[in-house]
Amino acid sequence: MKKILFLLVILASISPVFAKHITGGEIIYDYTGPGAVANTKMYSITLRLFRDGQNCSAATNCAVLPASLSIGVYNNDNNALVNGFISVNQSGFIGNLPIIYKPPCLNNEPVLKYEAGIYNFQITLPNNSNGYTVSYQSCCRINNIINGGANEGATYIGEIPGTAVDNSARFQTGISVICYNKPFRLDFSATDPDTNDNLVYEFYNAYNGGSATDAGYATPAGPPYGSISYNNPYSGSNPFGTSATINPTTGIITGIAPPSGNYIVAVNVKTFRNGVFITSHRKDFIVTVAPCEFASSELKVSYTNCDNRDFVFKNENNSVLNLTFDWNFGDPASGVNNTSTEEFPPHTYSAPGDYTLTLIVNRNTPCADTTTALVRVWPGFFPAFAPIAPKCKNTPVQFTDLTTTNYPPVNYWFWDFGVTTLSNDTSRLQNPSYTYTVAGTYNATFIVQTDKGCRDTLYPVVNIVDKPVFFVTNDTLICTVDTIQLKSNVNTGTITWSPNYMINNVNSFNPLVSPDVTTTYTVTYQDPSGCTNTASVTVKVVNEVTLLALNDTTICRTDSAKLNLNTDALYFIWSPASLMVNPTVRNPIVFPTAVSTVFSVKASISQKCFKEKLITVSTAPYPIPVVSSNSPICFGKDALLNASGGSIYSWSPVTYLSNASIANPIVQQPQQSTNYTVTVRDILGCPKPVSKSILVDVIKIIADAGPSDTSIVLDQPLNLQATGSTNYLWTPSTYLSSTVISNPVANITNSITYKVTVSNDIGCTSTDTINVKLFFLPPDVYVPSAFSPNKDGNNDNFKPIALGIKSLENFSVFNRWGQKMFSTSTIGAGWNGTFKGVKQEAGTFVWTIAATDYKNKKITRKGSVILIR
Repeated sequence: MKKILFLLVILASISPVFAKHITGGEIIYDYTGPGAVANTKMYSITLRLFRDGQNCSAATNCAVLPASLSIGVYNNDNNALVNGFISVNQSGFIGNLPIIYKPPCLNNEPVLKYEAGIYNFQITLPNNSNGYTVSYQSCCRINNIINGGANEGATYIGEIPGTAVDNSARFQTGISVICYNKPFRLDFSATDPDTNDNLVYEFYNAYNGGSATDAGYATPAGPPYGSISYNNPYSGSNPFGTSATINPTTGIITGIAPPSGNYIVAVNVKTFRNGVFITSHRKDFIVTVAPCEFASSELKVSYTNCDNRDFVFKNENNSVLNLTFDWNFGDPASGVNNTSTEEFPPHTYSAPGDYTLTLIVNRNTPCADTTTALVRVWPGFFPAFAPIAPKCKNTPVQFTDLTTTNYPPVNYWFWDFGVTTLSNDTSRLQNPSYTYTVAGTYNATFIVQTDKGCRDTLYPVVNIVDKPVFFVTNDTLICTVDTIQLKSNVNTGTITWSPNYMINNVNSFNPLVSPDVTTTYTVTYQDPSGCTNTASVTVKVVNEVTLLALNDTTICRTDSAKLNLNTDALYFIWSPASLMVNPTVRNPIVFPTAVSTVFSVKASISQKCFKEKLITVSTAPYPIPVVSSNSPICFGKDALLNASGGSIYSWSPVTYLSNASIANPIVQQPQQSTNYTVTVRDILGCPKPVSKSILVDVIKIIADAGPSDTSIVLDQPLNLQATGSTNYLWTPSTYLSSTVISNPVANITNSITYKVTVSNDIGCTSTDTINVKLFFLPPDVYVPSAFSPNKDGNNDNFKPIALGIKSLENFSVFNRWGQKMFSTSTIGAGWNGTFKGVKQEAGTFVWTIAATDYKNKKITRKGSVILIR
């Protein structure tokens, strides 16, 4: 069965005020004979307006087609309006436009009913040079247009040629079905009453409505007309995106449909008669892609492989309604591999040639469909072009095809020379030439094809310059006894040097010169195409080499040095070469190691013109600093620094130092340990400093005898615990088990204050005291009966007083509903009268305690406390 692809055209209706349901329009003209006045012609002008009659009517508050409207005719010679604006009544009506394409087995089929209004009038026009433009303008396309122009107006025009007798082309009016994401075919073909005319189709930018405010806009404007606004990635040349194209010969639009929705499609058909352009004819209307589905067999028109014989095929309609696939590759020589039932079958053709590919989907079902395609297998196509050297503007550039193929002939060439401001910078010759008038880089395009369908596109880059690339030797220096060769970068074309003074050949690309005074030679070059450029070189002439060197010098041993010359010499030879990086440069880097080294240099302009010089470099050793100190020291004492090994000393940091510029400064009572760095210099020849650091370690002892106030009960032993250093001495010795350890045990019978003296082995000391209060009470936890957390510093926290207690297991406070307000196991911690940051109201709270005394006796208590606000 013949393959059919589909389109849904939604034609929107027209409102008398806003005309938001006009789907599209087209203006047609017919020549009806010569006018009554000489050099005039009579025409019948017809405007077609399209409308969706299914989804819009007057009863549903949608606009009907206007009963009358206004049309303007403009003289293209001067853009003047002819005979004023013309009011045209509706003269015809088409109630149901035919549906051209509708596939079988269509799911979610749309209901289609389309209408067209016809508006016709007669006019006589004088012959002129540029013809006439017939214009109708309306406001407000429909909303929700995917590719652009939503709520914008529309302009529909007809273009009548000036002198030629012509009848315009006219597009067919049928409608079709397009299903989203499916292959489709939209018929935008036209017929022409003039049978000798040829038609060429292309997309164009749909026009907006200019200043139009309604469907009956009274003053439609003349050209030029503005484009609607397109939404990326759509454009006038890609109204469905890049997946759809228009055939320039047939006007058939094919491709893969975009997502569902409304799209403005505008097509321009150009009329040619005997190869001469006559006029253009335009039509645009709104196409809606429907959410429908159908089964079909869809292939590309042809498949071509010019690299190998391998293909992978697929049905271009990926509908879920395509259930089975029967492929015949048209290649009987491949045996059992000539057929396949895979959805995406691969196939390697047995030999080069043209084959017929056949696909049947849903074989032996009501939704079966068959299609065929041409498969072209011609491997061995090698497109190429000759390299294009930079050329001067206004000189011809030769483009040469170097394409080869295993299956000739090559029969198609197309060159676009890349001038973006021109449309006629193209050629169909195999080896054309083109002259660029503006310098710059041009990105050309080269399309080449064989008669077997092998086709490729290449992109030559052409560099056009104002002048040929031409340069000569840099300015140079010679002695009066020398001869030098001047060199250029070219070897073809013609060249002329001037002045003709002490030069062996003024037309040589690389002449020899021997001037005895400074001379500037100017050279003019013309390449083989006649493009010219100039350059110059100055040859400075001297009688002898100028050579001045730095004085003999001294550096630090193991360092490098740079030997500097003041000279006009061009070439250098230094020795000894083993003690330098590069012995042929003007100012070499040297690495002497001996106490004294003599370096020699021969500085020359040429072999005949040179001078020599000696430079002595002496070396002196780096100073060797020695640093010492009486560190470590006790906090509050002074430290003495000592340095030697140089003549000049500088210490850093300067903090606590008595003098930072002497060898043996005093560090005066430093507050913390500090690293001091001394920088040592000498005056014996090595100018560079050497640094060395030393740590002054400050020892600060802090004695800690324990909590400043400690309470115990009678008969409770107290284990003292001091920290701070390594040596301890307690006084008085009363009740103590030892006075020279850090943790003696005290069994007191009265309150007492102990002092501990802590020291280290270098004599640093510190002291601390502890007050021990003795209570003549049994071990227990004593709890106050009230507290007032008002932050006055008196009784702000509710906490138990632990006497003779070894550990507190738990101390908790509860409100009258049993909710826990506070809990701790730390002796001395208490409750501040808040819960989760909120102050609790005054009242009575319950507490519980669990503790263990120093005799390991368990103690539990429970009571209440009053919170006072």
